[in-house]
Amino acid sequence: MGFNCGIVGLPNVGKSTLFNALTATAAAQAANYPFCTIEPNVGRVSVPDERLEKLAAIAGSAKIVPTQLEFVDIAGLVRGAATGEGLGNKFLAHIREVDAIIHVLRCFEGGDVTHVEGSVDPIRDAETVETELMLADLDGLEKRVVNTQKKAKTGDKESAEQLTVMEPAIVALQAGKPARTLLPGLDAEKKNIMRMLQLVTSKPVLYVANVGEGDAAKGNALSEKVAAKAKTEGTESVVITAAIESEVAVLESDADKKEFLSSLGLEEPGLNKIIRAGYKRLDLVTFFTVGPKEARAWTVRRGAAAPEAAGVIHTDFERGFIKAETIAYADYIACNGEAGAREAGKLRQEGKDYIVQDGDVFHFRFNV
Repeated sequence: MGFNCGIVGLPNVGKSTLFNALTATAAAQAANYPFCTIEPNVGRVSVPDERLEKLAAIAGSAKIVPTQLEFVDIAGLVRGAATGEGLGNKFLAHIREVDAIIHVLRCFEGGDVTHVEGSVDPIRDAETVETELMLADLDGLEKRVVNTQKKAKTGDKESAEQLTVMEPAIVALQAGKPARTLLPGLDAEKKNIMRMLQLVTSKPVLYVANVGEGDAAKGNALSEKVAAKAKTEGTESVVITAAIESEVAVLESDADKKEFLSSLGLEEPGLNKIIRAGYKRLDLVTFFTVGPKEARAWTVRRGAAAPEAAGVIHTDFERGFIKAETIAYADYIACNGEAGAREAGKLRQEGKDYIVQDGDVFHFRFNV
């Protein structure tokens, strides 16, 4: 199972430039990694993780395989999408299927690019898009709640449980608050109901402030407004220059990329920041398998137990799970590999209730 982020934004904010940079990066990586099938609106890119290189160096792994994250370019959004304007329905169908939303906001003035609203104001733009998404959620919920209320009156337990989430969500949306504002107050069961409702505004959001080339390193007053908005919502924002990203993406060698970026006062591509922040918003953890053939990173949702992690590698591993031999990343490094960790008593035998920790190095024992 893959995890994905949908990229949204109003026309002419740099969304397509950013997505093209992602797909160019994905295409360049496809030569090295398996599963890089690229559909027209999907790019799958590696998650940068320096831990992987360090593990591979210790184990003398012949090959390094990073974990990947998928990005989906969601068709452009216009005012009235919730009522089926423009690409409205297609837009909503696509966005319902992603795990998180990356919202690109224009934070650059001037240029030949005219803004769809006639002036540059990223906060207004964010609210335009958010309003459309809230209207779409509200419309869908109000249609469904009537039926659910009828069923609940007949004593249907499942419907009654759904209402404990549906009704507060309707109240929040009517008050102009996205459904995700309810999440911190919900228990695990209600969070699950919220997930089943597939509300677009319940998905985690990451803001990307697209600034001009001169502001790439430090950002500007507009991107600071976006950062402040993100902070009040308990999320984060990333500053990038989409035009620079597309130039970096087509450079052949890592040395060229580094040189080009440092000439602009940048340490790494902005894409790396987006990928890492997207990964964090999705609340994922990385675990590793390490051996002479390959060092590989894998992804599982936070809170997953060891058999689920084993199943990410192969369904047989989950089905016949016996135990997981586990070394924490820091211990693997400190003990200079598996043998050292075993000697130091840092290799643990964990059973099926063990919750995966970020950075765990696993060797699964299974029997099918």
